[in-house]
Amino acid sequence: MRSPRRRTALTLAALAGVLAAGCREQRAAPRLSAAPSTEGGAPSAILFERDVSGNVDLYVIGAGGGRERRLTDHPAADMLGRWTPEGASVIFSSNRTGTSQLFEVAAEGGKPRRLRENNADESQSDVSPDGATLAFLSDFEGPPRLLVMSRASGVTRDMVRQGNNTIFGNPHWSPDGRFIAYSSNWRIGHQIYVVEVATGQRRRISRITSGGCEARFSPDGRRLVYVSRGHLGDTSRLLEHELATGREKVLVSWPALNYDAAYSPDGTEIAFASNVTGDWAIYRQRLADGRAWRVTFGPGAARYPDYRPVPSGRRR
Repeated sequence: MRSPRRRTALTLAALAGVLAAGCREQRAAPRLSAAPSTEGGAPSAILFERDVSGNVDLYVIGAGGGRERRLTDHPAADMLGRWTPEGASVIFSSNRTGTSQLFEVAAEGGKPRRLRENNADESQSDVSPDGATLAFLSDFEGPPRLLVMSRASGVTRDMVRQGNNTIFGNPHWSPDGRFIAYSSNWRIGHQIYVVEVATGQRRRISRITSGGCEARFSPDGRRLVYVSRGHLGDTSRLLEHELATGREKVLVSWPALNYDAAYSPDGTEIAFASNVTGDWAIYRQRLADGRAWRVTFGPGAARYPDYRPVPSGRRR
């Protein structure tokens, strides 16, 4: 789920604005380090999107900051990117064909490959940990819903479908591939849910009184981080939810809009976007002590970070 902002296409603008409606906050000054850091065994790269004068493209930057590398370059909006499990490619949404569709591009760049061809709006994808299945949002031949698709055969099935006026947001697979976290405004305002892939059984995670959006599993699958914004206030918090106990704690409560959180592969930190300086930028925050530092400094809003996974051959 994302806060409103300008888009080069109406379909993506509508998506961003609508998703923001579901997600008041305690204010605390950020504890920023003086310079970027690579403490905590962080991976080498973070994927993110940057909006420069209304044109959104995907970029990659070292986790400790530095020079950005542009991954896509197109007049359309290329956005909402996620690494594949081995970090070999990125799947993203783009309206370069007229509607929002899913594309895949190699980690080093090149010509993107379109994954599906239809006239629907399809976006916000995430690949299962084994790389075999893609979860994404689509209104193909019906109301918006959460779909899963075999990457080998292209066969899809409905994972969650709840009616014509339902708004979904940000599916994310659990590390064991058994569950998908997502957000939905079904009946009781925008909330966080977890659905079991094998059975379709789902349960609400967020509190009814506050709601939430943009849920991401921790690498050990025991926690979720998500955005709590209340009723479109001018700030938002990042909360961490313990799945076994339901206990929650605040990770980020800066006097700003704080969105787009993702855990690092080793679970020691999160990356997220904040407009605490007035401009959207990417930050990293160490979970052990709450120390944070800014990663991006270039022109234009930087949003939606995703850590590049550590390939299995390099894991300890």
